[in-house]
Amino acid sequence: MRYQICVSGAANGDSVEASATLAYRLGREISKQGKILTTGATVGLPHYAAIGAVSVKGRTGLSVGFSPASSFRQHVNTYKLPFKPFDYINFTGMNYVGRDTHLVLSSDAVITVGGRMGSLHELATALEARKVVAVLTGSKGLADYTKTLLENVEAPNSKDVIFDSNPERLVQKVIKRLDERNRDFIAPEDDSHLAIKRSGNG
Repeated sequence: MRYQICVSGAANGDSVEASATLAYRLGREISKQGKILTTGATVGLPHYAAIGAVSVKGRTGLSVGFSPASSFRQHVNTYKLPFKPFDYINFTGMNYVGRDTHLVLSSDAVITVGGRMGSLHELATALEARKVVAVLTGSKGLADYTKTLLENVEAPNSKDVIFDSNPERLVQKVIKRLDERNRDFIAPEDDSHLAIKRSGNG
């Protein structure tokens, strides 16, 4: 299944410089696994993840951005956001707060790398929406405080949050969890015989 996996992280701040390579590796691994990377179509760590996703040669995965802007012109001129590392941009017109919610609800899983208050909003939304949630530990910012936060603030599914310090391994754990959640939808590679049975000809 071509899951939509969101990489949530800081657009600015100390964790961007510290964890740019980690974000890049997250995006690259999501793309290598043939999944769809979703981000806030912004700068900083989500941007590095998008660059990682499109760097994969012969990729089948996509890089999809959810912009706070209502048009390409507004995205570039008003919000000053990038557009090159995306196969598609959804111009939500919802500003940042609405964009964050739409991004999370449109994704199957959310991975936090680094992060500031915007990433905290996305993390909280993902938990409340009962998405698969993962955190790249050692990436500074919110990511390194999430365990402490969840130990002290009750949240849905907080015990199911996936933690790992290795980007590739974390993505693989997320995909495994998604497969477990969706095993009733994962069809055999060749299900042509099912169509025959449904038609009444078998």
